[in-house]
Amino acid sequence: MKNFAPDYPALLLAGGLGTRLRSVLPELPKVLAPVRGRPFLAYLLDQLVVAGWSRCILCLGYKADVVRAAMGDCHGPLALEYSVETAPLGTAGAVRLALPLVRHKRFLLLNADSFCDASLGSFAQYHAAHGRPGSVLSVKVPDSSRYGRLEIAPDRRILAFAEKTNAAAPGPINAGIYILETALAESIPAGRFVSLEKEMFPQWTSRGLMAWETDAGFIDIGTPESYAQIERYLGAGT
Repeated sequence: MKNFAPDYPALLLAGGLGTRLRSVLPELPKVLAPVRGRPFLAYLLDQLVVAGWSRCILCLGYKADVVRAAMGDCHGPLALEYSVETAPLGTAGAVRLALPLVRHKRFLLLNADSFCDASLGSFAQYHAAHGRPGSVLSVKVPDSSRYGRLEIAPDRRILAFAEKTNAAAPGPINAGIYILETALAESIPAGRFVSLEKEMFPQWTSRGLMAWETDAGFIDIGTPESYAQIERYLGAGT
């Protein structure tokens, strides 16, 4: 996707407390976890640069000043802007707070605690082609119980975001990467804690959320066990 150059920004949800990683990262925000000598966040920004993005808004909360000092105002050709919450707003609340910085009719949204090596350019082309208000990048994993499954219709409409279960089974999951029309995101209530996954996505399914399914690799950094694996995973292609 070298010729793809989106004119809309990317938003990275990078404000989490990282509570489950405190045993291995007692001082650092989760997005600054060192991986092969670089902050984990740098790999996500690299992916945006490769895919053609030129502007990224980092949605910060916990230790926002530390993240901003580490990352600065640019990452190569990628301009960095910051939206900082003063109290926890949840995944959707952080998006709502950042909307004035978007200045476009749509945006790419990524969770900053996981990495998926899918083609973001192809994902963006899929979203532009179907004309619906939102797209969710879905990957197939051997055990969907930890993440919760997506229920997807044959025409790729998302029917439901299923809750996590104790039954291990393969299936499609939400990879934490989305393209949303700003008009849709404006329906997020302002000024309070709101969850994308628990509150907004169930409401938005009836408005036409679509799944883009891929077999790309996926790994999260949310637990000490997955963090121990991610250095090997991200180094596999170098």
